[in-house]
Amino acid sequence: MNIRQKNEELEKKTLSPYAALSCESKGRDRYEEPCDIRTVYQRDRDRIIHCKAFRRLKHKTQVFLSPMGDHYRTRLTHTLEVSQIARTIAKSLDLNEDLTEAIALGHDLGHTPFGHAGERTLNEVCSLGFKHYLQSIRVVEILENNGRGLNLTKEVRDGIVNHRTNGNPSTLEGKVVRLSDKIAYINHDIDDAVRGKIISEEDIPPVYREILGDTTKKRLDKLVHDIVENSYEKDDILMSKQVHDAMMGLRSYMFKSVYTNPRAKSEETKATEMLKIMFDYFLHNTDRLPQEFIYLINEQGENPEQVVCDYIAGMSDQYSVAVFEKIFVPKSWNM
Repeated sequence: MNIRQKNEELEKKTLSPYAALSCESKGRDRYEEPCDIRTVYQRDRDRIIHCKAFRRLKHKTQVFLSPMGDHYRTRLTHTLEVSQIARTIAKSLDLNEDLTEAIALGHDLGHTPFGHAGERTLNEVCSLGFKHYLQSIRVVEILENNGRGLNLTKEVRDGIVNHRTNGNPSTLEGKVVRLSDKIAYINHDIDDAVRGKIISEEDIPPVYREILGDTTKKRLDKLVHDIVENSYEKDDILMSKQVHDAMMGLRSYMFKSVYTNPRAKSEETKATEMLKIMFDYFLHNTDRLPQEFIYLINEQGENPEQVVCDYIAGMSDQYSVAVFEKIFVPKSWNM
């Protein structure tokens, strides 16, 4: 019996009867010989961490576009906070931490530059539409490894595509990530908004502070404990009605006070116009795309609009500006 098999046996003995066992995975689209050390979900986690799309998250906007200061969240730090919260919950409920972590680390791989402003822009200009959770699946199934994808397990891909608010993950681990994503972004966006003097803690409606707490630390503690207490030894991931309603009310407050606040979003119009111009340019000049994207159109028969979205969505904030400048901003020259 090798190390992987020992760990699979340990999962059977120690995890909840409702946990997703590594040895019972529905597998990958393409068969691979099992690793002698790592379970299938550990391998998925490692593939996500080592992929290019994951590295690019460090230079993608979470909420605040190009903020002054090093302490504001990026899409990468958001992903890591989701992973931490989700693993805490999964461990407390005796669920599969490796599966939980893999889903959490991969859930935003398809996010655009400039946060949800970039997502809205591509959805507007592309006749096929654009959703970041679908793009995340496209990244892991097609775009990474020159069209071969990461060949992740079905459980990880299911958790990634269903992390959205109206998603319905097939595993409890996926359901944990779905809630952890909201817990993370609501609270760290409050923290960033307070740091940016967009709001103060005192601006948050008292009803939410009374139920959830008046600091980020207290809110996180309350939300995590509520999930664990209401889900322990159950075949679902649950929250109490009072706490869930307060969390969603706080989310609505953030949309009104931060996510659409002109002070927080003052530069988004520029970013939106830039992405629109680039989309139109590359759609009419597909020969100017990098070779791997030209290959998708010419050899794989992919829709040019989709491939242009693939290219732009994969850009970091800085890279998109650099590409725009290279195409449209005149350079000085010497005779």
